[in-house]
Amino acid sequence: MNYSVPDMKKLATEIRKDIIRMTCEAGSGHPGGSLSSVEIMVSLYFNVMKHDPKNQAWDDRDRFVLSKGHVCPVLYASLARRGYFPPEELMTLRKFGSRLQGHPHRLKLSCLETSSGSLGQGLSIASGMAIGLRMDKKSPRVYCLMGDGELQEGQVWEAAMTGAHYKLDNLCGIVDVNGLQIDGRTSDVKNLEPLADKWKAFGWHTIEVDGHNVEALISAFREAERTKGKPTVILAKTVKGKGVSFMENKAEWHGKPPSKEEAAKALKELGETC
Repeated sequence: MNYSVPDMKKLATEIRKDIIRMTCEAGSGHPGGSLSSVEIMVSLYFNVMKHDPKNQAWDDRDRFVLSKGHVCPVLYASLARRGYFPPEELMTLRKFGSRLQGHPHRLKLSCLETSSGSLGQGLSIASGMAIGLRMDKKSPRVYCLMGDGELQEGQVWEAAMTGAHYKLDNLCGIVDVNGLQIDGRTSDVKNLEPLADKWKAFGWHTIEVDGHNVEALISAFREAERTKGKPTVILAKTVKGKGVSFMENKAEWHGKPPSKEEAAKALKELGETC
């Protein structure tokens, strides 16, 4: 079932509220990059990907790898809103015994394709999945969400070479280009530009898009599906902390949860009335 664009925009707001509530309740977590990735996740889980919450092991499902595993609040909220587990469970984030670990843990939550959290590894995992599906002559696609600061890890570029070498047109990478990482601006820590030219030079079909525009994202994912003979990367330009004015474009919200007072203020900005 594909959701309409208006419904996805409403869902994006609800997921942002979930992220604020979850990280506030946990007293830890990563709200900044979770908030910047919302429309990417909504586009994938509510329109683009083939998957079935009632048949989680469906052989023909598309695969998703969250390489920047610290933004798991946005993944968990998307999964809950899509029906993989009750939304009430979101409030157990990072609590002892919870299935919702601080980084995705496949052995705790079976609807995940893989555990993640060590930055730079996700595209390698996704490439292996894509190769395996091809060897088995199966049609599902593999999607991998990375952070822009994560691209400073050399393993990403080894995986990029692998994807191009094996012409993995069933593989789609997405980079959340919010321009910030834990230590500040990516341009100051280790400049990534010219980013699009780098991916093109590594043999990838490269699409640049507004990462908060659901229609543009869906169009980019469809273009990736039509592209044959090479993998695709979508460079999604976003705002870290998107939707909460005092978090937007602030590196300090990379891994700092909101206090109860800050959460109340954020939820009010997002339209919470009670």
